[in-house]
Amino acid sequence: MKIYDVSMTINEQMMVYKNIEEKKPKITILKTYKENQYNESSITIDIHTGTHIDAPFHMIDKGETIESIPLEKLVTNCQVLDLTEIKDGIEKKHLQSRKIKEGSFILFKTQNSYTEFFDSNFIYLKKSGAEYLVEKKIKGVGIDALGIERGQKNHDTHTILMNQKIIIVEGLRLKDVLEGEYKMIALPLKIEGTDGAPARIILMSE
Repeated sequence: MKIYDVSMTINEQMMVYKNIEEKKPKITILKTYKENQYNESSITIDIHTGTHIDAPFHMIDKGETIESIPLEKLVTNCQVLDLTEIKDGIEKKHLQSRKIKEGSFILFKTQNSYTEFFDSNFIYLKKSGAEYLVEKKIKGVGIDALGIERGQKNHDTHTILMNQKIIIVEGLRLKDVLEGEYKMIALPLKIEGTDGAPARIILMSE
């Protein structure tokens, strides 16, 4: 079995959405071994840092929060689609020729996986693409950008998916993963009442 870690590494210099300095994690050393015979640190981190899972509460008032998402939706088979040829946004026309199965968890591998800095023109999922995924009755969708949408009015992509209880994963790193089917384990931190959480996500293949 081969295991792929498709999570971003959290550090103080990591890529964050729109390069907003306040979104960068802050790691503080509280105790050192030299002084205390043990090391202890703390971290201040945005909920949507790095690889993370959005909860419906992120975009829907009174929507479900992150700890309420069933693990059965996050430990599942998934399909990686190689869409590295796309230059702007993922539309319905890009997905119609793909064999997307009902109940699948779809991961988009795009040009985003090949950059380690924030690009304001990142590849994202357009409204028509989100509507098509709803038609296909998928379980969830992940993308290798820090956002699944890019400046869309009314946050159409998020709300179209979330209103149908489709899980959204953002910030994947899929450069070394080929198109195909995998077993996915995606575990967000179990934080009560929040609109999302950072996650460690792995893919496994035979």
